[in-house]
Amino acid sequence: MLRRAPIALVLSVLAWLALAVAARPAAAQPLTVAAASDLQGVLPELARRFEAQSGIVTRVTLGSSGNFFAQIQNGAPFDVFLSADIDYPRRLAASGLGAPDTLYRYATGQVVLWALAANQPLLHQGLRGLTAPAVRRIAIANPEHAPYGRAAVAALQAAGVYDQVRGKLVLGENISQAAQFVQSGNADVGIIARSISLIPAVAARGTGTAILEPYPPIDQAAIVVSASTQGAAARRFMDFLKSPAIVDLLRQSGFAVASPGAP
Repeated sequence: MLRRAPIALVLSVLAWLALAVAARPAAAQPLTVAAASDLQGVLPELARRFEAQSGIVTRVTLGSSGNFFAQIQNGAPFDVFLSADIDYPRRLAASGLGAPDTLYRYATGQVVLWALAANQPLLHQGLRGLTAPAVRRIAIANPEHAPYGRAAVAALQAAGVYDQVRGKLVLGENISQAAQFVQSGNADVGIIARSISLIPAVAARGTGTAILEPYPPIDQAAIVVSASTQGAAARRFMDFLKSPAIVDLLRQSGFAVASPGAP
């Protein structure tokens, strides 16, 4: 016949189990980074290096800076915001949604005129050549919320061809989608981020030419989100972003980078 264990023994075992569970370290919460899509070629490597150095698991989401700005305003649980437009982090800092002392201009973006290898002749005359009948569709990011789109429009205006080609423009939600339009053949040429044109898979399919016409600087900035529950890790990421090795990595990836410092 089975004998019941004394109640005191049962309670003792349950108490020990409760203490063991409480003493077990909680799983580390990952650092969440919302980043502009022009960083797609460099940010995975940047995050990998940060994880290797810090041991902090880092989760990256790429997309439109304007959309991320709106999401953070509505309480999206991001820890760090890397924007392609410095105005968005500045507005977060001014409203208290971003930590002002962490605001950092990490790079300046550049645009190129890009096409698949078969359409390279369309690039020979630069922006002025986009008025030719052979150029039917030109992909750019939506200038309503994308700094690369505003830069494209400004360059076309400086070249004196904007009014002639505006009917050919195909607008991407962000600069990554604009590049995809060209790669898929839905646009003949595109004005895209130099950083995207240098991604090996993209560079293997076509080439870009520098745009000499002036356009507003695409100053890009990062900030720690005030509501972050990973404040220490987020600030550590910001310090890592300023390290010489990462500055060099950004330059190699198609960005202009000044000496680290606040905007």
